[in-house]
Amino acid sequence: MNRVLTPTQVRPTQGTTDALARRQTISYQADEARVDILGVGVNAQPFTTALDTLTQWASQPGHYRVSTCAVYTVMLARENSALQATLSSADMVTADGMPLVWLQHIAGHPQAGRVYGPDLMHALCARTAADTDHTPDKPVRHLFYGGQAGVAQQLADRLQTHYPGLQIAGAITPPPDMPIDAPPDPAVVEQLNAAQATIIWVGLGSPKQDFWMATYRPFLHATILIGVGAAFDILSGNKRQAPRWMQRHGLEWSFRLMQEPKRLWRRYLIYNPRFLLAVLRRMV
Repeated sequence: MNRVLTPTQVRPTQGTTDALARRQTISYQADEARVDILGVGVNAQPFTTALDTLTQWASQPGHYRVSTCAVYTVMLARENSALQATLSSADMVTADGMPLVWLQHIAGHPQAGRVYGPDLMHALCARTAADTDHTPDKPVRHLFYGGQAGVAQQLADRLQTHYPGLQIAGAITPPPDMPIDAPPDPAVVEQLNAAQATIIWVGLGSPKQDFWMATYRPFLHATILIGVGAAFDILSGNKRQAPRWMQRHGLEWSFRLMQEPKRLWRRYLIYNPRFLLAVLRRMV
C-alpha cells in the first residue's frame, strides 16, 4: 500500500508557519519590499541584498522558499490563480528578468537589480563554501534536485571544482514524467531529508518547480528551497549562457530562442508580447 504523508507526520516549524502567515496577509501594493507586477509581488532588491539575506537564512533556524521569477512566470500566474497564490506565499520572489527590474525602477525602486538564477547559484555557493569569510559556523550543505538524466551530478561536480570547500549533500534527477500536481512522495521526502541539506536547489522549470517547492516545503528539513530553472543546464555546461551585454539589455530570451526554437517559441513569441501589452494597458 502506498504511504500518504500528512502534515501531522512531518510538521513545519513555527518559523515556517509564521512566514506563511505573514505572506498571506501582505498587500503587495503596500509592501515596500515587493512591487506588484501584473499581480505578482516581486522583491525589489539589489543582487547583493538577496545574497546577504539567503546567507543569513542559511545560518539560522527556519524554513524558506524562494522563486526566481521571469516574464514567463508572471504571465502564467495571470492565467493560473494557484500559481499566483504559490508565488505570493513564497518568502522571496526575485526579479529573474530585466523587464521586471525596469518596471521596479519605474515604480520608484531604483536600487532594484536582477537576481538571476545562475548568478545566484554561483554566488551563494561561493559565499557558503568552507574557509570563506562569510562561511556560517555550521557548514552549509547544497543538494541539487532536477534537470535531465545526469545533469544534477554534472552541476555538482563543476561547482565542486570551482569551489573546493563547497559541501555537497547530493545530486538527484527526478522522473521526467513527474506530474505537476502530484502529492508529496514519501520516498522522495525521506531521501531528501536523509541527505541533511541546508539548501535544496530545484531545477524543474517554471511553474513545475514553484508548485513542487510549495508542496514539499512543509515536509522537508532543509532550510531553503530555491527554484532556479535553467541554471542546471547552464552551469553544468549543457547549454550556453547569453553574453552579458544581451542579459543587461533584456535580450537573453532571443539567445535562448535561437538555441531551442521548438521548445521555447511559444514562451517568448506569444507570452512576451502579451506581457508588453498587459503592462501598457496597466500604465494607461
